[in-house]
Amino acid sequence: MRLLKVATCNLNQWAMDFDYNLNNIKESISKAKEAGAVIRLGPELEITGYGCEDHFLELDTVTHAWDCLKEILVDDWTDGILCSIGMPVIKGSERYNCQVLCMNRKIIMIRPKMRPADGNGYMEPRWFKPWQQKDQLVDFQLPDEITAAISQKSVPFGYGYIQFLDTAIAAEVCKELFTPLPFHDDLALNGVEVFMNASGSNHQIGKALNTRLRALIGFTRGHGGVYMYSNQRGCDGGRFYYDGCSCVLVNGEVVSLGSQFSLKDVEVVLAQVDLDAVAARRGSTSVFQQENGRTRISSVAVPYKLCQPFNLQMPISSPIKINLYSSEEELSLGAACWLWDYLRRSGASGFLLPLSGGADSSSVAAIVGSMCQLVVKEISKGNEQVKADAMRIGCYTNGQYPIDSKEFAKRIFYTVFMGSENSSKIIKGRAKVLADEIGSWHLDVSIEIVVSALLSVIQTLTGKQTLNKVDGGSDVEIQGLRNIQARIRMVLALTLASVLPWVHKKSGFHLVLSSSNVDKELSGQLTKYGCSSADINPIGSINKQDIHAFLRWAATNLGYSSLAEIQAALPTLDDRGREMTSEELSVYGKWRTIFRCGPVSMFENLCHKWGSTLTPLEVANKVKKFFKYYSINRHKMTVLTPFYHAQSYSPDDNRCDIRQFLYNTRWSYQFRKIDEIVQDLQGEKVGITESSNRENIGASLG
Repeated sequence: MRLLKVATCNLNQWAMDFDYNLNNIKESISKAKEAGAVIRLGPELEITGYGCEDHFLELDTVTHAWDCLKEILVDDWTDGILCSIGMPVIKGSERYNCQVLCMNRKIIMIRPKMRPADGNGYMEPRWFKPWQQKDQLVDFQLPDEITAAISQKSVPFGYGYIQFLDTAIAAEVCKELFTPLPFHDDLALNGVEVFMNASGSNHQIGKALNTRLRALIGFTRGHGGVYMYSNQRGCDGGRFYYDGCSCVLVNGEVVSLGSQFSLKDVEVVLAQVDLDAVAARRGSTSVFQQENGRTRISSVAVPYKLCQPFNLQMPISSPIKINLYSSEEELSLGAACWLWDYLRRSGASGFLLPLSGGADSSSVAAIVGSMCQLVVKEISKGNEQVKADAMRIGCYTNGQYPIDSKEFAKRIFYTVFMGSENSSKIIKGRAKVLADEIGSWHLDVSIEIVVSALLSVIQTLTGKQTLNKVDGGSDVEIQGLRNIQARIRMVLALTLASVLPWVHKKSGFHLVLSSSNVDKELSGQLTKYGCSSADINPIGSINKQDIHAFLRWAATNLGYSSLAEIQAALPTLDDRGREMTSEELSVYGKWRTIFRCGPVSMFENLCHKWGSTLTPLEVANKVKKFFKYYSINRHKMTVLTPFYHAQSYSPDDNRCDIRQFLYNTRWSYQFRKIDEIVQDLQGEKVGITESSNRENIGASLG
């Protein structure tokens, strides 16, 4: 037997916080060594944090990363253990996303990423160049300060593997696992037995265990081998939540798996593997007996043994059962963890949520409640970091700390019902019941006095009185009144968030939470700088269907029974909402973003998808309506509240939907093409009138 103990990590890094990140790296190495591991794998770009974005273009960022690596190398951290550490590296004038492989206070090899992540919220090519030389390892001159510290002038740089006396090991970086013609196939044929993948993979509902493990299981089952996967965890400063799931697989079996959602900053996942099992698996596979077509890959020889001989005191890790979370559980846990990281790192002392009693704001309230439950549960498990953060945020004194989620919520969570004269008493009551179940500090405020004051000012300036619908008001008046109410709620929420902690003699401020879902954003059913404007939004990429499913689940599983009544109530939607259902908006969003469809190609695809129930003319009208409302309201997307990315499509102007915000909303060429196709299919003349154009353009004023 060739026994090998390996360690891979979930690390909750924070972009640009080098001290914090370095401490987490050191702690993970220490835990790995204490457990007897001889390989330690960290996540992608762990020294800097993955989400540094344009900070990667600053020379300081790379310099600081080398300084941190030097601190690891000059001490005994890498003695007797191979450490793969993620950081940016500049070679020549190009920046690369690299894994630096170190052992015994030396750098053995630097492996640059060859296939950077691009699209679906990722923009690595903006900061990093892909390494394209597959035929050789080149010589990389180390920075002078590194050379002075470890007496090493250069190191092999590029695509290759490390050949130890008893095994061969190679590194991969994140997306390289999932691309066509992956590199690990050739590496396996060159004798590599252990693969290390450092990843910065964000959470998307259904992605982690399905997509990742399917790829890992498929490769190691077909080729044999040990595969170590490491991932970032937490919110490192942006819209992504990285969900961990570090794991070790052997020959198609998962033998060790870290948590997907956790408040731990450092989690080390250990496995004891037998490399002879890999050799035996490959010995019975015909492809490994053939020399033809095999690509020779460069390697670095290290005269050192990693494996231990047979030892009864070193039991081999056995395959484990994988338990999958439901989509509702993933939303509850992922968004809650993201909120906790944002809260504890922002300097804020809590959250404030305008709670209307509707589905969207109630789902956000439930997620905050889930966060409070997670915090209390983690403290009960002995997590001292969570305990310290909770004591600081909740202003606990005299050694007290949270032991009850409702009591904790009362300290850190304000909910405010901001009603008008048209507000339903039933909805108002639902908001109060839910607030009591969660434990928030709940306020009931009427905005009528402020609305009346503003309307008086407008009447004085214009000489005209603005009327409600029941009083015969026009569409313009009604829209104007809605916008006034929404913007008053925004101003009131932001003001209360800064004032209420002071009123209660607490330090700090509260973060205002938005509850705008992706359907509202895609169709423009929100007021620009209205009550959808806030500090952060945990449901901004969640569609209405998923929100309703989450409410049903949370009513039972989080213990907030009032959510069942809220979910069962008919949603209150304006005219635009009735024209485009949540089911349709989900389809439009996916075809527009994921499949990159413009109006014509979307129409053609949806004719096939909906052809059994809708005529081409009906499909055409639906597609036209979506693109008109999307383009009319596109300007609103430029100021969307930053939200948690939990789905594969998003209207977020910052990352996922980088398009202009001024359109010719008539789409004259594209819509004419659709009309021509409809005429060919069913011989009908179609089009949208100028009057409807004018009505739609008016909607953009919100």
